Amino acid sequence: MKWFQHAFAVDPPGPAQPDDAQRVLIDRVCGEVVRRRLAAPALLALEMNRPLNYLSAQVLQFFHPFLTVLVDPAGYEQFTRFLERRGSIDYLVERIGAIEIEHRATPGAAERLDAN
Repeated sequence: MKWFQHAFAVDPPGPAQPDDAQRVLIDRVCGEVVRRRLAAPALLALEMNRPLNYLSAQVLQFFHPFLTVLVDPAGYEQFTRFLERRGSIDYLVERIGAIEIEHRATPGAAERLDAN
């Protein structure tokens, strides 16, 4: 019966905390969103799809064989695993906001984002 003990457990409320590999990948993706000046549309899309978070991650898993031809397979797997977690949208929204604030406040931040 030990397997049944956590059958209905959910993640704690609030933003999910990624591991180090996921954090690097997420910062790169969020930085690219900000660099292309797509922060507002990305935040809108994330907020609209918040209720479908897990389903969206499963759709990305379905397209895994096709999309890994274009992107790094290990990074894609890490990103989709992170998106399956309950607080992942909160974390992405916070990171995009933080990177955008840094981008606006720091002179020369656009050149640094372009270099990454």
